[in-house]
Amino acid sequence: MEKRWIFKEQFTDAEIENFSRQINNLHPILTKLLLQRGINTREKAVRFFKPQLSHLHDPFLMKDMDKAVLRLSEAIVKQEKILVYGDYDVDGTSSVALVYSFIRPHNKNIEYYIPDRYNEGYGLSEQGIDYAHENNFKLIIALDCGIKAVEMVDRAKEYGIDVIICDHHRPGTELPRACAVLDPKREDCNYPFKELSACGVGFKLVQAYAQKFDIPIQEITKYLDLVTISIASDIVPIVGENRVMAYFGLKIINTHPRPGIEATILQNISLKKTDLSKIPHNSIFSKEIKISDLVFTVGPRINAAGRMDTGRNSVKLLISKSLKDTLQIGNTIKEYNEQRKEEDKKTFTEAMEQVEDSLKFKTKNSLVVYNPQWHKGVIGIVASRLVEKYYKPTIVLTGSDGMVTGSARSVKNFDIYDAIESCKHLLEHFGGHKYAAGMSILPENLDAFIEEFEKVVGNTIEEEMKTPEIEIDSELDFSDASNPDFYDKLKLFEPFGPENMSPIFYTNGLYDSGNARVLGSGDVTHLKMGIVHQKVATYPISAIAFGLGHKINLVRNSQKFSICYHVEENVWNERKTLQFNIKGIRDNTK
Repeated sequence: MEKRWIFKEQFTDAEIENFSRQINNLHPILTKLLLQRGINTREKAVRFFKPQLSHLHDPFLMKDMDKAVLRLSEAIVKQEKILVYGDYDVDGTSSVALVYSFIRPHNKNIEYYIPDRYNEGYGLSEQGIDYAHENNFKLIIALDCGIKAVEMVDRAKEYGIDVIICDHHRPGTELPRACAVLDPKREDCNYPFKELSACGVGFKLVQAYAQKFDIPIQEITKYLDLVTISIASDIVPIVGENRVMAYFGLKIINTHPRPGIEATILQNISLKKTDLSKIPHNSIFSKEIKISDLVFTVGPRINAAGRMDTGRNSVKLLISKSLKDTLQIGNTIKEYNEQRKEEDKKTFTEAMEQVEDSLKFKTKNSLVVYNPQWHKGVIGIVASRLVEKYYKPTIVLTGSDGMVTGSARSVKNFDIYDAIESCKHLLEHFGGHKYAAGMSILPENLDAFIEEFEKVVGNTIEEEMKTPEIEIDSELDFSDASNPDFYDKLKLFEPFGPENMSPIFYTNGLYDSGNARVLGSGDVTHLKMGIVHQKVATYPISAIAFGLGHKINLVRNSQKFSICYHVEENVWNERKTLQFNIKGIRDNTK
């Protein structure tokens, strides 16, 4: 599907020049990038470019934090049995690893529990609560789940078990009667930053406990690597407090990675350095690990255990102190990931067949596909891939214990959680975020739900949301784009992620150097080429255009074209060069 090119908010030369003078005459394009991000004062710019741990908010600003710390300290003083309970995805398992690792030196009577995706489903389960009761646990700390678990928390209370909830999903109309409910999205919570991952909420609990009992900050900041993995994998905005935590978490991952993370990276990227002196940045790997590496390499492998078997393996990987042990666990998880890929490919193909066979699909505003035999562990991934291909709010459904269960993914700016909530009278359970949600439905309500969901989407989706777009930050001269000094300054904007994405630039008057070629085969191919500019005498800049192999004829035969692209760094055999990651190519020029 061809994408619209749109330019983000632009500023006058006077506005850019005035702000640039305030921040040491920063390059005008980089100054514009700051203004587009709402960074319009010197103080904000300093905080952006130089994150400090002191920029983290006081954890006691979060509603119920005092209650949570009081109950946790009581459990530690009395050496009560504590069960750290978390969801089976990356955010949940990293949360469990963090809270478990922090508490264990203070209380050995602690275990962790990850529900079985297939036998128990998402969140606090009857089996989990009963396990806690049968094994005499007095406190459950629920991470990445629990905000809607009213009945399960009541069940725990009947057994004499207290629950501390650390969640970041939207609450329902009724909060669970837990001894503490930590969730910045609570309407009555005035915490300044609302977009924490669940692991981030778990970290705030740990931070508050440390603050209360004068534990050195170094004892808790060592867990920011886990928070960073959750931030990357759960696709939360990398602004504000998340950006501070990700900034320091990436430093840990690159310089002193915990064995489980190091093993996962080494097994899948082969990035171990041979000569540390050859690489200017401070990393034990042959390239600097970034958020994108966590999103596309580390996260999916940690997720694979929970999708194909048990998330307990992911926790074991993350808390292990032995590289040898983690390599063994990592091999097991790697096998799960290969199985996941095969199941993903098969399900995606079958889902596409359903779509293509549907006569009504082209006229619908939403996409809902269902097969009771699909693997529950891959339906979220398949939903994301269907959105990428067809660009419609999408739900993928499968069967589970007599119910229909599903995962939903959305297009830019469309709140799929709100759409699903409008159909809640037809659902048994639902929860999630603006762009990702889950639900369970009685089979007899399925057809009515599909019809109602389509009606809600049709009435609320705006026309501009129906076409994918490329948001361009700024036009950029080829001389700057190909200048390593400009790129070095651009790196100060990292870590990149939602709401602070890697900038997309626009440049026209370009030519292929004569070596353009298509990579791959089948429906999706890629374009590899060297790019030169009509007015700049310089060496060609290497460029890769994923999924744009069909543009080969446009760039051949000395034809002039324009591109929108990221400027990136390519590392090969410990040699670093600039590379354009092209998002769009057009033959029109100014």
